[in-house]
Amino acid sequence: MSILIITIFILVSIPACSQSDSDLRPIRCGADRTELYLPLLKGKSVAVMANQTSIIGKTHLVDSLISLGVDVKKIFSAEHGFRGNEADGTLISDGKDHVTGLPIVSLYGKNRKPAPEHLADIDIVIFDVQDVGVRFYTFISSMHYIMEACAENSKDFLVLDRPNPNGNYIDGPILQPGFESFVGMHPVPVVHGMSIAEYARMINGEGWLNDSLSCNLSWVTCANYSHSCDFTPPVPPSPNLPNIQTIRLYPSIALFEGTPVSEGRGTDFPFQTFGFPGFTGGSFEFIPMGIKGVSTNPKFENQVCRGKDLREYIPAGGKWNELQLEWLIEAYQSFEDKESFFKPYFDKLAGTDQLRKDIQAGKSIDEIRLKWADDLAKYKVRREKYILYP
Repeated sequence: MSILIITIFILVSIPACSQSDSDLRPIRCGADRTELYLPLLKGKSVAVMANQTSIIGKTHLVDSLISLGVDVKKIFSAEHGFRGNEADGTLISDGKDHVTGLPIVSLYGKNRKPAPEHLADIDIVIFDVQDVGVRFYTFISSMHYIMEACAENSKDFLVLDRPNPNGNYIDGPILQPGFESFVGMHPVPVVHGMSIAEYARMINGEGWLNDSLSCNLSWVTCANYSHSCDFTPPVPPSPNLPNIQTIRLYPSIALFEGTPVSEGRGTDFPFQTFGFPGFTGGSFEFIPMGIKGVSTNPKFENQVCRGKDLREYIPAGGKWNELQLEWLIEAYQSFEDKESFFKPYFDKLAGTDQLRKDIQAGKSIDEIRLKWADDLAKYKVRREKYILYP
């Protein structure tokens, strides 16, 4: 049985959402609303899936829970590690938190899913991680496996919700059968338009867990939030997403990870530029370099790349409401060896081979979008069953 949440408005100093000029109230993330979930943790052994974004005010969630008398037994960590200081794709080892002394079980190393022994001494798992609303951002895949383990081992699962900074729109192809991977496990579009709790509800409700299991899911909503809100995470979600401009550009620029084109890794502005040494479509120059804990062995390391500077980019109409496919098409057209432009990883990111084939065939953006329009319309209808916010 899921928690029934009563919205409580309390002013705190965190990002605000204004539904109208006369109605300005600050957003309260689920973790901040301790009055709603501390009673659920009383007398229970707790595991926490968390990273550097898991905060209450300026204090880490785990530290706060311990100070409030919650019996936290262990920490699960995903990509980037518990303290968020590991580069994208770096495998994480089990360890011990140097602050609390709690054991850390990595779910981004040899294991992606908690084993039964990891949950044997646990009653409930708390999930509190800032997501960015993109299918190939791997925190939702980690959440899937934790939910599955909880369902298989009869453990409770509680999501402390956080706003989706890309939650105001839905776009991109739906992942097709045969293209499932850790960077895309579910038939959702690239930009899925859900908060992390809404996404957990969809995983449960659509029967996506192994053997169509359903975990005992509860959640604490954000107060004063809707999908029309502008939200800037107070802590960067990962080392290569340092600001809201990067987060907004990420769904489009990250597709370059499946190509030879640099997506800006190894610079001070990752995912805010793209290019390669022979690019003819822009005059901006940058030099990718290895940065410890942020980017190891970036594409074209120590080479001068030409590309486009997107740090001040604003989409037409001033609203972020769709993938920017023109950059991908422009880079493909400028790349000399077109046979080697798309790597197999691109189809995993796109969730289909259709986007690649359409670009190779010289299709227009309108023609490309038409291919996924019907599936996107059906997804939007299905999504409505799981929405917690207007």
